[in-house]
Amino acid sequence: MSFDTRAFRQALGCFPTGVAVITTAGDGADHKGITVNSFTSVSLDPPLVLWCIDRKSDRFTAFMKASAYTISLLGTVHEDVSSRLAKQGAHSLDGIDLIHTKLGPPALADALAIFECESEAVHQGGDHAILVGRVVRFAKREAGAPLVFFQGRYGALASGE
Repeated sequence: MSFDTRAFRQALGCFPTGVAVITTAGDGADHKGITVNSFTSVSLDPPLVLWCIDRKSDRFTAFMKASAYTISLLGTVHEDVSSRLAKQGAHSLDGIDLIHTKLGPPALADALAIFECESEAVHQGGDHAILVGRVVRFAKREAGAPLVFFQGRYGALASGE
């Protein structure tokens, strides 16, 4: 019996997720970014988060070598940025409104929340690597609707106000 990976992926798509951009500092101003929907909290004490990256990604090596990275949680205004950084070969942050962080990797200027992370651990996860980051600083905006990914499409949460 063969395993239907396409049907499996479609079933996974029934779980709505938030969307984040992970950035790391490259040589000089050659920062790299990637869109992920695999971000989650791990621990409050110590403050740990995780995200996953495909081993086939052209940014895999850069993030494996990174001692630090920044996680920017995206709002609905970031759909174009998310789409751009989700593609192979589209890792440049040129033209994206960024802010500097104390840790080094830039963050999206208008992100809903920003987490500056030092690399804590990397675990094997099949065709992906699981990166665990220790949060050393964070910031959050008071308003903004989160960008959501569901069944292969972007969306937003209905406001409860």
